[in-house]
Amino acid sequence: MKQSDERILTTHTGSLPRPERLLTVLLDKESGKAALPADFDALAADAVSAIVARQRACGIDIINDGEQAKPDYSTYIKDRLSGFEGETVAIPVSRDARDFPAFFAAAADSAIGRTVARPACTGPIAWRDFGAADEDIARFKAAIGTQATQAGGAGTEQFMSAVSPGQAARFLGNRYYDSHEAYLRALGAVLKREYDAIAAAGFILQLDCPDLASGWNNQFADLTLAQFGDIVRLHLDVLEEATRDVPASQLRLHLCWGNYEGPHNHDIPLEEILRPVLASRAMAVSFEGANPRHEHEWRVFRDITLPEGKIIIPGVLDSTSNFIEHPDLIADRICRYAALVGRENVIAGTDCGFATFAGRLQVHPDITWAKFAAMTEGARRASDRLWGRSGGG
Repeated sequence: MKQSDERILTTHTGSLPRPERLLTVLLDKESGKAALPADFDALAADAVSAIVARQRACGIDIINDGEQAKPDYSTYIKDRLSGFEGETVAIPVSRDARDFPAFFAAAADSAIGRTVARPACTGPIAWRDFGAADEDIARFKAAIGTQATQAGGAGTEQFMSAVSPGQAARFLGNRYYDSHEAYLRALGAVLKREYDAIAAAGFILQLDCPDLASGWNNQFADLTLAQFGDIVRLHLDVLEEATRDVPASQLRLHLCWGNYEGPHNHDIPLEEILRPVLASRAMAVSFEGANPRHEHEWRVFRDITLPEGKIIIPGVLDSTSNFIEHPDLIADRICRYAALVGRENVIAGTDCGFATFAGRLQVHPDITWAKFAAMTEGARRASDRLWGRSGGG
C-alpha cells in the first residue's frame, strides 16, 4: 500500500453511481420481479470499465470497481452463501430515532428508508456461488488491463471492498446459530475465502466495518459504552482471524456511523473506538471526517499516537450532501491531519460511498464526480503547502 511520500494521494470508500440499465436489473432482482438477465455479465463489465475510466479521469490515485455488480456493500453475500432464507430481523430502534421519531417515520417513506432485501440466517453458512466473487475480480482486472495506466498517475493502485463479519451480522439477522459470537465466527470462516481471493489478485482489501461505529446507535442501542467496547473487540478479533492470511500491507478498514443525512446526535465518538481499531493488523483506517458530526474529530490525533507504519484515510468529502466542497477547505482538512500524524501517513478519502444501496442516491451522480474533481484539486493544494511548493492556494 502506497504512502503519500511525494504528494497527498486520493481514494474513496467504494460504491459509485451505477448506470441506469444495470441499476434497473439489480432492483428487479432485489424486489423479486425478475432474475438477472442473460446479459448481466456484459452489463456489469461495461459498468466497471466505465467507472474505472471515470475515476482515472478525475485523478483518483487508488481506485476500485465501484461495487457496480452488487445491490449494496454488505447484504450482497445473501445471494452467494447458503443459509439466508429467513424473514428480515428488525434492527432495534436507534438512539437518535428515539429522540426524533417524526423525522425517521417520514424517512421510512423516502429514499433514506428504502433498502435492499435482508433475509435472516436460518441455516448453516457456506459458499454456493463463489463464482460471483471470482467474476467481480475478473471484471475489475479486465477493466484495468484495457486502460493504460501512467506510472505515478491516477489509478496506479486498486482496492476492492468486502463486508466484515460484524457488518454482515448486523444487517442479516441470526436465527440459526446459538450466539452472536458463534454467528460471527461462522461468517468469518466462510468470508475468509473472499478476503484471500481479493488479496491474491493483488488488490488492497477494504473491509467495510460500520458495525464498529454505527452499531452503537442501533444494533447495540441498549448497551453501555463498556459493553459496546467488548463488542468492538470481539468483532475485531473475528476479523483478525478471517484476514490472517492477508498481508497487513494489503488491508484497510472503513469505519462508518451510517451514511445518511440525519441527526447523528448519538454517534459514538471516534476516540472511543479508535485505539482498538488502530491496534488491528490493517495498515490503513478510513473514517468519516467531513460531515458536521465528525469533522472536528481530527483533534483526537492530538492524544492518540498513530502507530508506526499506519495510514489514515479521513473523509474530506461529505457523502450525504450535494454541496461541492471548496478545494481550499479540502486542503485545510488534509493539512490538519498531516500536522498531527505526518503528511506521508495521510490519504484523502470520502466519508462513505456515493451509491451505498442500489436505488438510493443522496448525492446526484454528476455532483459526485464534481466532488471528486474538487478532492483531487484540494489534495494538490494541500501537497503544495505540505511540501513547500509554490501555488499552494
